[in-house]
Amino acid sequence: MRTPVRLAVVAAGLGAVFTAAVGVGAAVGPVGAPEAHPAAAAPTPEPAATGTGYLLDVLDERPAAGTTTVAFRVLGPDGTPVTGYTADHGEDLHLVAVRADLSGYQHVHPDLAPDGTWRVPLTLTPGSWHLVADTTPAGAEDLALTADLQVAGSYDPQSVPEPAPVTEVDGYTVVLTGEPAAGAESELTLSISRDGRPVLDLQPYLGAYGHLVVLREGDLEYLHVHPVEDPHVAPAAGPHVAFAATAPSAGTYRLFLDFRHGDAVHIAGFTVEVTGTAASDATAGHGHGG
Repeated sequence: MRTPVRLAVVAAGLGAVFTAAVGVGAAVGPVGAPEAHPAAAAPTPEPAATGTGYLLDVLDERPAAGTTTVAFRVLGPDGTPVTGYTADHGEDLHLVAVRADLSGYQHVHPDLAPDGTWRVPLTLTPGSWHLVADTTPAGAEDLALTADLQVAGSYDPQSVPEPAPVTEVDGYTVVLTGEPAAGAESELTLSISRDGRPVLDLQPYLGAYGHLVVLREGDLEYLHVHPVEDPHVAPAAGPHVAFAATAPSAGTYRLFLDFRHGDAVHIAGFTVEVTGTAASDATAGHGHGG
């Protein structure tokens, strides 16, 4: 994305503040499942952001469990499918799929048909899934549009992992330094090593050495932020990747770092607890800094 941060509807400055994404779809438990644990229900989506007029239209909101193709359209203010987009970091649309209990996460890039229908394979487990389409229709502002999927089957709700500054993924060790705070910008540094040695040859992924997606437990508020970089200095290819972000409120958050190394994309997940209070939740819903 062109600036370090991309959220729903509005853009301003450097840094990041979470925003409630534009939402459609009902908050119900998984289809065909037993009475759901409270964590099984998807969060109630927010109404469409004032003045955007765009909606995410999923063609089948009840897909089967397993690897399945999900098809959707972005509908413009006139109700017709959008077919023209402004590419950002090499893609016209970034799709994040997350299970309501935050136990599943995918960041993918669908294919667009001439009629405005997007299609992408997703691997879905039973339960409620939340989709965020991060995109810029031609002539419009950056948008984060949301919808929900209900996947039938036996639902096994999971608790988020306990907060920890270190995680392991695919043989890599990733260390998180820094603590996000409510209402104040914080620097978060992710340091990547393998076999006890720092990784110094990260590969660019979508134009950056890392992408950080943050989701708040409960309502799944969404933030996608890119590394803090000095425009006059070429970014280092590891081992440290720094981000700046501001959380809107206290709560539990999951951080997902996408990085590329060894010709493969790896996803490192962290749980963090944010303490303190923000000035206003309205700030989180209607704007962001950078």
